[in-house]
Amino acid sequence: MRITVPKRVRRTYTQRLEAEPARVFPLLCPVRETEWIAGWEPLQVLSDSGVAESDCVFLTQAFPCDAIWYVTRHEPEEGFLEMIKITPEVTACRLTIRLAAADVGTEATITYLHTSLGPEGDAYIDSFSEEFYRNFMQEWEARMNHFLATGEPLLTDEA
Repeated sequence: MRITVPKRVRRTYTQRLEAEPARVFPLLCPVRETEWIAGWEPLQVLSDSGVAESDCVFLTQAFPCDAIWYVTRHEPEEGFLEMIKITPEVTACRLTIRLAAADVGTEATITYLHTSLGPEGDAYIDSFSEEFYRNFMQEWEARMNHFLATGEPLLTDEA
């Protein structure tokens, strides 16, 4: 058995979304994301209800092999969602999203915790900088807010 100190990175960002939490939460779903993220297309979704729920599993394209996502907590009333994403040989990731009503709309606090599973994961973690994460979160925020305002996905070159 080999036990090592993990190489990991945690990043947190709070988005300002222009709708109440009850309207935002259902969109945090591998199926519903196809409505507001142009080009998002999970390879497979395993769900009793047809949308995100506890124990929902879905697959997305990744390198060197497809990523496996597992919804560990799905709590709409509390505005809380947790998923585990495993990209074999690269990273194990825990994603948490906590929604809270704000004076206007919703504050969505989103945290990614990536743990490297090898050399490719080390490189990924090295590239997962504060600047990269902030840009990723701001693009996500812009896409969500555009959809909430228009009902249409934001085209890639508009983000």
